[in-house]
Amino acid sequence: MKQLFAPWRMKYIQDAKQKGCIFCDLPKQGVLPESLVLYRGKAAFVVLNRYPYISGHLMVVPYLHVGSPLMLPADAWQDTMSLVRDAVGAVERVYRPQGFNIGMNVGRPAGAGIDEHVHVHVVPRWNGDTNFVPVLSETRVIPEALEDTFQRLFPEFSKLKEGS
Repeated sequence: MKQLFAPWRMKYIQDAKQKGCIFCDLPKQGVLPESLVLYRGKAAFVVLNRYPYISGHLMVVPYLHVGSPLMLPADAWQDTMSLVRDAVGAVERVYRPQGFNIGMNVGRPAGAGIDEHVHVHVVPRWNGDTNFVPVLSETRVIPEALEDTFQRLFPEFSKLKEGS
């Protein structure tokens, strides 16, 4: 009998916990497949979620290290929301989803995995995209490698003027 496993989950558990803030460190690496950073704007950047719920799941992250959108200056909020709009457009053109979940988990009780640095999730959705595997085996089924997702989305973000 074939055993079900979640290699992404084991990697997440076994990896040494990073000191500092991943969202502060990622944009310093640049726009690269290794960093999963797709685009750098004026006040925020776009990055693929390393542990996605579904192919095309990405995040828009302000550079400013704050735990609440209430702490963001208006220009950083506007740039972040503008990038959310651009991200939805890019994912829509590449993946043709039937809908999106777009949102923030602010604070640990609200489900934020990284609660000290606010970020916006953009998750494409399709009719019938849920299945029983996560419920029975706590395993996510992602039909595409992150490297492939990066290569598919990068051309859409490269059309935007970096830092604009």
